[in-house]
Amino acid sequence: MWKKRTIQLGAVVILGIFLLLFRLMQLQLWQAEDFTSRHINLVEDSVRQRSQEVVIDDGRGSILDRNENLITHKKVPVLILFPFLQKINWPHEKVAAILGIDEGELLEAIKRIKEPIMYGGSQPFVLSQWQIEAINSLKVPGVFAVERKIALEKAPARQLVGVLGENEKLAKERYPDKEMLSKTIIGVSGLQKSFDAFLVGEGKTKLVYHVDAIGNPLFGASVKYTNLENSLYPATLKMTLDLKIQQKAEELADAHGIKKGGIVLLDVGTNSLLAMVSRPDPNEKNPFSGSGLSNLMLKEQIVGSVFKTVIAAAAIENGLADSPRLFDCSRKINGQRDLQYNYGLLNFEESFARSCNNAFAEMAKDLQKIDPGLIEEYATRLSLTGRAGWEGNVYHMAGFRQLPEEEPGRVFLTDSERKDPNFAALTGIGQKEVRVTPLAVANMMATIARGGAKEQVRAVSEIEYKNSSTMFSFQQEPLPGRTIAPETAQELQKLLRRVITDSNGTGRWFAGLPYEVAGKSGTAETGRFLEDRQLHNKWFAGYFPFDKPRYALVAVNLDVFEDEGGVNPLFSDMVKFLYSYDQRAE
Repeated sequence: MWKKRTIQLGAVVILGIFLLLFRLMQLQLWQAEDFTSRHINLVEDSVRQRSQEVVIDDGRGSILDRNENLITHKKVPVLILFPFLQKINWPHEKVAAILGIDEGELLEAIKRIKEPIMYGGSQPFVLSQWQIEAINSLKVPGVFAVERKIALEKAPARQLVGVLGENEKLAKERYPDKEMLSKTIIGVSGLQKSFDAFLVGEGKTKLVYHVDAIGNPLFGASVKYTNLENSLYPATLKMTLDLKIQQKAEELADAHGIKKGGIVLLDVGTNSLLAMVSRPDPNEKNPFSGSGLSNLMLKEQIVGSVFKTVIAAAAIENGLADSPRLFDCSRKINGQRDLQYNYGLLNFEESFARSCNNAFAEMAKDLQKIDPGLIEEYATRLSLTGRAGWEGNVYHMAGFRQLPEEEPGRVFLTDSERKDPNFAALTGIGQKEVRVTPLAVANMMATIARGGAKEQVRAVSEIEYKNSSTMFSFQQEPLPGRTIAPETAQELQKLLRRVITDSNGTGRWFAGLPYEVAGKSGTAETGRFLEDRQLHNKWFAGYFPFDKPRYALVAVNLDVFEDEGGVNPLFSDMVKFLYSYDQRAE
């Protein structure tokens, strides 16, 4: 009996040993880098438990403005101190003298630390070049003067540039043929996402030392510098943004109380993005909470009377603007008396300058009679439908889009709406189903300013290899499809300028600016209400200087009451700043 039990017990023990060995093989050979449903990398975690490290550079490519200023981070010369300095003799008095501080202060900084620190903490002590050289010449183990890459607490153009995150599963899905570390940082929105394949790092630059279970050095006071040398990757993005202009635009948007809305500024000559501001801002601690990460300048919005520019273009090219016809601008589009805007009888040019709703509702119906698709056609000719952002082939990536989050815009939803006179009337004043992005509106103004040349908008001009040589250059490209005739563009230029110069023009507010402005205002009903009051979208879109256009600018404030949230002061201050900025540059 006892022999049988002994045999059974032995079998259980052998089976247990076999299962244990199988489990160890599973952990070490098959699932060492992908353990459990949480995809834990046991190899990395075991190394992490046996070491302490300071990341000097996260390994991701840099993003620069057009003047090669860093956009997302800064590089700061700092002092790194390791915990084992508590247990060795080192020339702290010499280091303190180089720093110009009391040696007791330096010793106090490392008195109770258990991990490497950057001296000064969140406000690091910034070293000069001679201090870096002097400290490193001492060759003190555990004391390093290095240039560290530090993310900006509040980076500019946050929604446009995008945010980063650590997502091992997404990284492996995005790069199935590439060996990705579990803590690899990838782009999850904006340019960081669309250009992620060029920016993604191949490894972090670190200072590492190995420790035992209680934190003591395993191999003496020996710190290892780790860096994956690659002269080509990660790449660097050179944006078309101007950092100083971008920072001023953000400052002005906040100063003028833009809670939901923003600014788009284009360089007319190159059709490049100089500044883009979207509010609300992302939550700094959790950017994915709320709506702050959404770039409203790339989202469809109700545009209001700015759309009358499209109707004007179509009217000019289809013979509706040449006649001596007068429009009754003392009435609303439903025929009722307009007690607020009682302008009387106005011709075509006067109607545009004063933004007469009835005139453009009537012209929209006339255009519909000629061809139900005519209004949409001219919206497309002026780049309000479709997408304005740069799109093309980049190496093996066909149809690469710099701004993949950009929405296409629309005029009608159904064919029955196109043929309905009431829909046409409301469409003529930018209401009903008309939706366009602020970027598209800015591009329309730039198109008119250039005499009808319709181009794609660039946010990035170049991708550079790590050694600063050019990998890919984004050239100016035309937007596909027909555009307006040069003669039509000239007529629109006159109309947009008259909005400013007419004594009753909706843009007369800008008459005294240092740059002569041409543009169009818009106040759109949203159909949304707060406290039983309807909310509106306030716009002003234009270009300047009028005689030699350099800038196309859109300022928009969304979901505000009709008598509040004007964008005129914001637009005006941007024009004044750009004038002074250009004067300093000259």
